[in-house]
Amino acid sequence: MHLLSINWNPSEVLLNIGPIEIRYYSLMFIIAFSLGYYITKKIYDNEGIEIKYLDSLFMYAVIATLLGARLGEVFFYNWPYYQNHLIEILLPIKADANATLFGFIEGYKFTGFAGLASHGAAIGIIVAMYLYRRKYPYKSLLWILDRIVIAVAIGGVFVRIGNFFNSEILGKATNSDFGVIFQAKGEDFPRHPAQLYEAFCYVFVFAILYYTYWKTNKKDKQGYIFGLFLVLLWTVRFFVEFVKKAQIEAREEWLLLTGQWLSIPFIIAGFYFMFRETKNTDTNKSTAS
Repeated sequence: MHLLSINWNPSEVLLNIGPIEIRYYSLMFIIAFSLGYYITKKIYDNEGIEIKYLDSLFMYAVIATLLGARLGEVFFYNWPYYQNHLIEILLPIKADANATLFGFIEGYKFTGFAGLASHGAAIGIIVAMYLYRRKYPYKSLLWILDRIVIAVAIGGVFVRIGNFFNSEILGKATNSDFGVIFQAKGEDFPRHPAQLYEAFCYVFVFAILYYTYWKTNKKDKQGYIFGLFLVLLWTVRFFVEFVKKAQIEAREEWLLLTGQWLSIPFIIAGFYFMFRETKNTDTNKSTAS
């Protein structure tokens, strides 16, 4: 009997609207995007950028986050499954012989947004910002990235809380009385709540980036805040992975887990952007760096 552990077995569903389930995970995404919009609007107002640019930026960011995260899950973690279930890649459904989707499509069930990889989301956002900047060249690409990553950092907090509600991305067994027992998984032993470890650390990542923007002159060095984000966020991810269970059992014996291997290039790139020499730090230039 684990007297010092927490039994965790919440319902993943917040409410039902007809055949559609609104899950806590989806709610966390809504909160993440809403906070991100508010924070970025505050920054854009401070810099005198027209609101019309923010509205378009928000749409690019939302689509890129969801699409990139989904494709990251497919190709980084689960291609052997999805190569035989292509329809499930972009649709929020999953094959289930005992289910009926929307009351008339047999063999599938509605799952909502599930199976998303943060490394894929990061790549998706960077690509989307490049495409966005080509259409709206009011500032450089690095200027945009320096500011949007502040919102991305706080969004990561709520995404990980959503993972906790879903009892996914589990930590390793603690081999003690401390930890969280994920009863939804049919378990009776405590694990590290790795999702909450990450969420907690991301609060500090956000705070550091927010402080750097508002209280220092580092925002005038294009790419610095973006680089700082890459170093801080992916370093957190790298170390938290040590207490995570491998998402793919066959990779359990790897020297490093998939998430750690994927984090290393981001960290290296972050140091480059932080410490590279820049000839011109004029943020009013609209040419890409």
